[in-house]
Amino acid sequence: MPVAVSPRFQHPAHFSAIERDPSMTVSDASRVESDYLGQPNRRALFRAGAGSIAVLAAGGLFGSRVAQARSLDSPAAVPVVDRLAVRVVTDSYHHAFEPGRTQGPVLVQRLGFAVAPRTPPKRTLQNEWGLALHLESTRGTESRQVLVDFAYTSETLLNNLLLAGIDVSKLDAMALSHGHFDHFGGMVGFLQANKGKLKDGLPFYLGGEECFCSRELNVPGDAGGFGALDRQAIQDAGLTVTFAEKPSILADHGVTTGWIPRTSFERVLSPTRMSVGQASGVGCAPAGLPEAKRSLTVVPDDFEHEQATVYHVKGRGLVVMTSCGHRGIVNSVRTAMKVTGIDKVHAILGGFHLAPHPADYQRQTLMELKAINPDFLIPMHCSGETFISMVQQDMPDRFIRSSTGTRFTFGA
Repeated sequence: MPVAVSPRFQHPAHFSAIERDPSMTVSDASRVESDYLGQPNRRALFRAGAGSIAVLAAGGLFGSRVAQARSLDSPAAVPVVDRLAVRVVTDSYHHAFEPGRTQGPVLVQRLGFAVAPRTPPKRTLQNEWGLALHLESTRGTESRQVLVDFAYTSETLLNNLLLAGIDVSKLDAMALSHGHFDHFGGMVGFLQANKGKLKDGLPFYLGGEECFCSRELNVPGDAGGFGALDRQAIQDAGLTVTFAEKPSILADHGVTTGWIPRTSFERVLSPTRMSVGQASGVGCAPAGLPEAKRSLTVVPDDFEHEQATVYHVKGRGLVVMTSCGHRGIVNSVRTAMKVTGIDKVHAILGGFHLAPHPADYQRQTLMELKAINPDFLIPMHCSGETFISMVQQDMPDRFIRSSTGTRFTFGA
């Protein structure tokens, strides 16, 4: 039976109006974050107990293949790696003639054309509105590989993984930044194409049961279904669903931020709304959600399940990857600094979700990021050309242009 839509959350344009003018007067039923998601007791519940609740709720759906990520108990427990290489497997832009170079301590390698002597080319890198990153870290003689997000389509993801020469059998973990189709759409096809190649019980990190909720897109002119994570495909692939709602250790070498609080001027837009409940095995189990959401049917996304990925590179500082940054890029970086106890930020990269915002908002964001003083800014995906131009003009020595196929190596 289809999940009923609560009348008070039925019109998506209602929420975009609130975001455009945060000072407007709205009814209690329309307050997205201040009323039912921003209460201190609700926030405390999410930080302290949602992980165990999510694991309990998912246990009946995935059997024994469910785990709680190892929590980051103190800044002293943050892993330190000697080197981190980030490959942009999929993004919306590729320039075949973009030159590789060394910018300061960062090695920037590009992928151009897939050609060979006396052989006509058969493949080229594909671009789409989505993101996928391959991370390879080293510490001493050990290495770890993680795939973060899975692009919009499996065709693009599989094609680009092949051209980048990435051996998925060496993956030590997979991670999903948040439950949007342009970040998990390629996952089912990826799992099916690599059946039997992935390590048995491979950890699949995600920020909570909310990632499984069915979603609808609210973008004006493009309203409609926006998919849901396929539990059966995850189970068939033998992955271990690993909930990381609190700051957690990622594959021994990295950290996930867990819940990202709003501490800056940034606004959380709601381009999607999510349905609470399951139909024919698809959707999210209400018992695994924060208590304030369990009795609702449809809610605007607040992205409290979103997480950023962080590595501490020896002698350099933090490399923070935001994937989409719905919670705010400044909020995301500040959370990474707080949970790790490290103030030095070496690089910020990923989607900054600034394209929908006006220029003055983007300018304020840039000023806040400059105050954090990262060595490098590498905007991708949903950051938007306006913001990219601002960074290029204001921080030319710290800006690195990204492109599908690019590999950034951070380290001594």
